[in-house]
Amino acid sequence: MNSSAGGIVRVLALLLFLGIALLASCALPSMPQRPDSRALDADAAAQTALGRALAPRLQRHPDRSGLHLLGDPLEAFAARMLLAHAAQRSLDVQYYIWRGDQTGTLLLHALLNAADRGVRVRLLLDDGGTSGLDRELATLAQHPHIEVRLFNPFALRWPKPLGYLTDFARTNRRMHSKSFTADNRVSIVGGRNVGDEYFGASDGVVFADLDVLAVGSVVEEVSTEFDRYWASLSAWPAQAILPAPDPAALQELSARASALTHSDSAQAYVRAVRDTAFIQDLLAQRLSLHWSRVEMVSDDPAKALGQAEPKGLLIDQLHRAVGTPQRSIMLVSPYFVPTSAGTDALLRLRERDITVRVMTNAYEATDVPLVHAGYAKHRKALLRGGVDLYEMRRSALSPGAERGPRPNRLGSSGSSLHAKTYAVDGERVFVGSYNFDPRSALLNTELGFVIHSPEFAQLVERVFDTEVPRRSYTLRLSGRDEIEWLDTAHEPPLAHRVEPNSTWWSRAMLRLLAWLPIDWLL
Repeated sequence: MNSSAGGIVRVLALLLFLGIALLASCALPSMPQRPDSRALDADAAAQTALGRALAPRLQRHPDRSGLHLLGDPLEAFAARMLLAHAAQRSLDVQYYIWRGDQTGTLLLHALLNAADRGVRVRLLLDDGGTSGLDRELATLAQHPHIEVRLFNPFALRWPKPLGYLTDFARTNRRMHSKSFTADNRVSIVGGRNVGDEYFGASDGVVFADLDVLAVGSVVEEVSTEFDRYWASLSAWPAQAILPAPDPAALQELSARASALTHSDSAQAYVRAVRDTAFIQDLLAQRLSLHWSRVEMVSDDPAKALGQAEPKGLLIDQLHRAVGTPQRSIMLVSPYFVPTSAGTDALLRLRERDITVRVMTNAYEATDVPLVHAGYAKHRKALLRGGVDLYEMRRSALSPGAERGPRPNRLGSSGSSLHAKTYAVDGERVFVGSYNFDPRSALLNTELGFVIHSPEFAQLVERVFDTEVPRRSYTLRLSGRDEIEWLDTAHEPPLAHRVEPNSTWWSRAMLRLLAWLPIDWLL
């Protein structure tokens, strides 16, 4: 063998060795012993400041839950910060994405401050959404009052996306559920993750989102479900996955949070926390709450391992709770992939003369073009069958721009859609994490509330009548059976004959993506 051939063999052997080592590093260790813990029990919760303040109202509304919609992004941020400040015994926090940006740093610091006061903090994060936070999370987990668990973690910390290649069947399934519960007395559930774009702090696109703050009977259901996820086989102690903690990380986190509270960029958030009186109003029994019957729907965490019973998935629970539409269905979803089966189901509703109206993101507003392609190939069939389609325009707020009027209840003006809600017959409405796509139905875990409230459901209908056409493109078919995007922001209305703000290349790519048989991944 000549020296050149020998060199090639050595290089191949080295690459093979590195590949084997990489695959070995991507394997999860054995699940360590985990301390057992439960949500704060009802008697202890009743003795907290939140419990004592809520007791008279809960007694007047047995078997009902009090709800407060959080459509304004600043109010949604302030609500979480103020609940962290108000908690006396426990904080149970579960999220799909937690950014290390302004709002993520401030909220992490609020959890640390609560733990320093003796509050037990349980933080459960999907590991797919924790990029850049390994050092902080590993160190937080050393605090005597903080426990951090990572759901469906990646053994290889960098580059983390390689975990999708080495263990795709597992890592492709994520925990998309979201909840924030203080003292087992107040919960926030909805569509928002933790990050600047979800709270209106991004210089670019601002996500129009929706959460609901809840008190009453449904809160204990949320806590019980958190316990189920916390104890699941997919919830790994952070110490078993992350590098060794760095004691300096907590000091740096506190320093960053302190610097942010004095920075110009975070002043809107500092003011929101300072000026939002909802915790004081809640404690003083002044906060406006809408009382109604609420059903929590949630996926079994075993879904993340492909082991959940199909009949018990959230999509089945949602169908049973909402029922079959008799008059109308109003659907809001940023990632709307109806598939052929879903398209046929919506068209069958139209055949019964049931109004079907759908709002999703326009191509220019989506952050996942592949998902848009999965939706776009069904548009003509839906329009031909009489389904009303609206696609929200992208209109980024300029950096430093003054905030306009308070947003409508599906989110703020000048925004990209991220809310997930679903109203039926003007009587029932869903708010939660569930996107109307195959990924939410079959792969990711989801959580939400079905609210039996004509007031809330009719609010969604009014928004479709007034705000949605004003903020979206209204889709229609031309005389040549081609899609047109009607923009009523112009006077007279402007009809686009191709995807607004797209190029011939992007349109060609969308058509190519639409041909791929990957709807089940979307």
